[in-house]
Amino acid sequence: MLQISFIRQNAALVKERLAIKYFGDVSLVDKVIELDEQVRKLKVESETLQADMNAASKAIGVLMGKGEKEAAEQKKQEVTQHKSAMQQLHDELAIAEKHLNNEMVKLPNLPHTSVPKGKTPEENELVREGGTKPVLPLNAVPHWDLIKKYDLVDFETGAKITGSGFPLYKGRGAKLQRALIQYFLDYNIAAGYTEYLPPLLVNEASAFGTGSLPDKEGQMYHAVEDDLYLLPTAEVPVTNIYRDEIVKEKDVPVKMTAYTPCFRREAGSFGSDVRGLNRVHQFDKVEIIQLAHPDKSYEVLEEMVQHVEALLLALKLPYRILRLCGGDMSFTGALTYDFEVFSAAQQKWL
Repeated sequence: MLQISFIRQNAALVKERLAIKYFGDVSLVDKVIELDEQVRKLKVESETLQADMNAASKAIGVLMGKGEKEAAEQKKQEVTQHKSAMQQLHDELAIAEKHLNNEMVKLPNLPHTSVPKGKTPEENELVREGGTKPVLPLNAVPHWDLIKKYDLVDFETGAKITGSGFPLYKGRGAKLQRALIQYFLDYNIAAGYTEYLPPLLVNEASAFGTGSLPDKEGQMYHAVEDDLYLLPTAEVPVTNIYRDEIVKEKDVPVKMTAYTPCFRREAGSFGSDVRGLNRVHQFDKVEIIQLAHPDKSYEVLEEMVQHVEALLLALKLPYRILRLCGGDMSFTGALTYDFEVFSAAQQKWL
C-alpha cells in the first residue's frame, strides 16, 4: 500500500503514474488526501483536548491543596466533560482512520519509470528471446492429445471429484509433475534460497498484505465460514512471514522459495486458449521471493530474472521475456517481467 505521506506530498506524480496503469478513478487520490486531512484534524483536536484535560487534572490537586474545594469541584466537572468529549473524538477518529484505510487499499502500486505505456498484452515490450524453437514432425499433436494418449492427466475424473479445471495427474504424469517441483526447489536452494512449506489457506490480513485483496477478490476461493482464502500463489503466505515486522538492514536480502498448489477461479475463462493445462483452477507453482533493501530492489529483480532465465536454458525450453506495459500489470506490481515458453505444437507463446 502507498504511504499517505508520499501521496500527500506528490499528488500530481501519483496521478501521472496511475494513468500509466490506466487506473480508472484517479480522483481517489484527492479523496484520500481529503480523508487524511480529516484524520489529522481529529488528531490535533484530540491532542488539544488531552492537554486541557491534563491541565485541569493538575489544577484540581493545586486547588485542593489551597483549600479551594468549590473551584476544585468545578475542575472535576471540566475533566468529566473532557473525558466524554475525548471518547467521542476517539470514536470519530477510529471511524475516519478506517475509512481512510479502506480507500487507500484501492490505490494500486505506482509503476516504475521504465514501464512502457500500453493497455493490452500486445503492447508489452520484448526484452529478449532465448533457446531454440523445435521443429516438430507433421504428425505432432498438442499436449491435450498426448496426455490422453499416454494417460498422464485425467480431466474427466478430476471434474467428477471436484469440478471442471481440476486435473487429476496419473502415473508418469504425476511423476513428471513431482520431479519438476523437486528440480525447481533444488535449483533455488542451490542459489541460496531457503525453502518454506507454508499453509495453503491464509486469513484476510495476509491477503490484504500482498494486495490480493481487494484486487483479486473475485478470483480467490473463499472458505466463508472460517473467513480463510485458498492460495492464489505461494507469494501470499511467504511474503506475510515478515508482515508487521522490521527487518534489519544487515539481514537483507532474505531469499525464500516455496512450492504450493495454487487455486484460482479464473472466472470467464473459456475457448481454445484454455484447453488442456493451458488454464486450470488448480495448478502447482514454485516461487522465489526476496526481501531486499529498497535501494537495491530493482537490481535484485534483474538478478532474479537471470536466475529464472538460466533455469529455462537448462531445461532447453525456447522462451521470451516481456516487460509488461502499464495496463497489463498487476495491482501491486511496480515493474513486471513475464516469461513465456513457446509451444511448438500450439504455435504460440504460453
